Amino acid sequence: MWSFQVLFFNKYYEYQKTKELNETVSLIKENYNNKTELDSISHDSGVCIEIYNSQDIAYTSSGFNRGCLVEGSNVLNYKLDFIYSGLESATYTLVNPRFDNKTLIKAININGYYLFISASLEPLDSAVVILKSQLVYITIIVLILSFIVAYFISKKISKPIIKINDQTNKLAKGNFDVVFYEKTDIKEISELENTLDYMKEELSKTEELRMELLSNVSHDLKTPLTMIKAYAEMVRDLTYKNKDKRNQNLNTIIEEVDRLNLLVNDILDLSVAESKLNKLNIEEFDINKMIQTIIKRYDILKGDGYSFELNNTNECLVSADKKQIEQVIYNLINNAINYTGDDKKVIISIIDNGFVRIEITDTGKGISKKDINVIWDRYYHTTKTYKRNVVGTGLGLSIVKRILINHGFKYGVLSAKGKGTTFYFEILKEK
Repeated sequence: MWSFQVLFFNKYYEYQKTKELNETVSLIKENYNNKTELDSISHDSGVCIEIYNSQDIAYTSSGFNRGCLVEGSNVLNYKLDFIYSGLESATYTLVNPRFDNKTLIKAININGYYLFISASLEPLDSAVVILKSQLVYITIIVLILSFIVAYFISKKISKPIIKINDQTNKLAKGNFDVVFYEKTDIKEISELENTLDYMKEELSKTEELRMELLSNVSHDLKTPLTMIKAYAEMVRDLTYKNKDKRNQNLNTIIEEVDRLNLLVNDILDLSVAESKLNKLNIEEFDINKMIQTIIKRYDILKGDGYSFELNNTNECLVSADKKQIEQVIYNLINNAINYTGDDKKVIISIIDNGFVRIEITDTGKGISKKDINVIWDRYYHTTKTYKRNVVGTGLGLSIVKRILINHGFKYGVLSAKGKGTTFYFEILKEK
């Protein structure tokens, strides 16, 4: 408004006045012989009208308008120039010495009559001066109001942000009891609070999982180390002369060392899988033949009553990292062995239907709905009391999850309390 009213007001006024003058000229052409109508046009339009015939002044409205040029001034030479020029129309822009303002003049020749219509191109009304003065006060008032409104808006926005920042600092120091909710109708801040709350929950789960992992790994390390130490001392102090007992004790030590080695390897495998340092070596292989080979490794458990059922023996070619998929199947069978029912039965199904779906089912107690989404966590057990696995280290499902994610394969679990559990994954067949 300031730029328009102060800097460009005169230019805009000139544009509008020129436009109005052209419209007035058309009206005067139609009524140049009607003095009453010309008086009305001059008064209403704020223009000065002068009409000359070949002998004298036929009409003048100079008494009605301050914008007319002063008679007798040298600027009036334009009238003679136009009369003797022979032109039908012409436009002149002159400075009126009476008010020192720019004046626009339209000259027209109609049937021997010479019409001169003039209008001021600069506003002479005192209202313009008042408007400019008012604009100064309006500007000051608007600026003050803007600062006041901006202050309260900034306070409204900054208050929840400051609180969020304080809560975030507490969260960074390990305090997971912080609450990010701050009653606000600002959509972006509300979305930020929801995101931070979600982040807090995930960090809390991660911290809980880390503590549980440390506890369980410590347990897994402590138990075999204690047994190794105890049996080593027994061999040294008691059974070193008795060959059978010595060998028995040494075999126990070897078994516990193997368990330690398995745990360390599983931790390393999980670390590598999660960091994606181990690149996939994709190749085509018969997954059915692989599963049959894995099942044979568990023949030693058949003496303890375990049975393994494979319901498909047909060739089934897939493309994946053979070594990693072998680890997936091995870990899923280990998990089924640990949680199968009293019949100690494990069922392996291969479904070939445009894609290969591998299902490994146990006959155990099943998993509740609230636990089914967290069973892939490290060392997760449906009861929080830790139990020693028959085989494996408790990291198997976490390794399975990471390998299948790295492959981009669909995976999941189907279970109900008292009806056993089925873990599955799907491999798209090559076309």
